Amino acid sequence: MEELIGTIARGLVDQKDAVSVTAGEPDAEGTVIYHLHVAPEDMGRVIGKQGRIAKAIRTVVRAYAARADQKVMVEID
Repeated sequence: MEELIGTIARGLVDQKDAVSVTAGEPDAEGTVIYHLHVAPEDMGRVIGKQGRIAKAIRTVVRAYAARADQKVMVEID
């Protein structure tokens, strides 16, 4: 899952080496929170206008996780 999020983000940003993804511990409901970190200059590229790109990233990751019967959330830091 971390590799999927990182690959998507690296395709959007200029500073590809600044992209990192960390996974948190599952909460009580079993949801794993993934934190996507990018360079401050690339934050706008990952979020997009009115958050459209961020929403699309979250949708793709949730769909991928549903196939593996997992619950995930993506936070962009």
